[in-house]
Amino acid sequence: MEIERKWLVSGLPGVFLPVVMEQEMEQGYLTVRPTVRIRKEAEKGGKTEYVLCLKSGAGIARQEIEISVSADTYDEIAAMIGLPLIPKTRITYRMPDGLLLEVNHVDSGLKTEFWYAEVEFGTVEQAKGWDPGSVGLDDYLTREVTYEPGQSMGAYWIRTRGLDS
Repeated sequence: MEIERKWLVSGLPGVFLPVVMEQEMEQGYLTVRPTVRIRKEAEKGGKTEYVLCLKSGAGIARQEIEISVSADTYDEIAAMIGLPLIPKTRITYRMPDGLLLEVNHVDSGLKTEFWYAEVEFGTVEQAKGWDPGSVGLDDYLTREVTYEPGQSMGAYWIRTRGLDS
């Protein structure tokens, strides 16, 4: 189960938080209802992973299954998609409460580029009760879109890549 909240942001946080990881990613969708996605995750100075991900539902809690695949399988699936994959840069920060803040820059340099941030939680209750102000991010995490239709990466894929299923 994936339990997370999402915000649109205008860049990196303006407060110091320790960086846990930096990644370059690319992802593409076979379908968005339910979500079937592939993603390449290349950690700066580290390993590269290839993941097939299946998600159901929407909102704060979703069922999620992630399966590691080989680079060859990833390439074969990407070729089946036949559309430009979405590039993302992700910086993951550790917040004072121990939770992780993932800040993503999507489609850098394109007219559709944007930034968003996510925080994952252990329970729905924890997610609903968490306040960005408790970790000094009340000025940064101001536009929450967790429950707004059309704010998922799958919806972005449809808008920018033309996939309609």
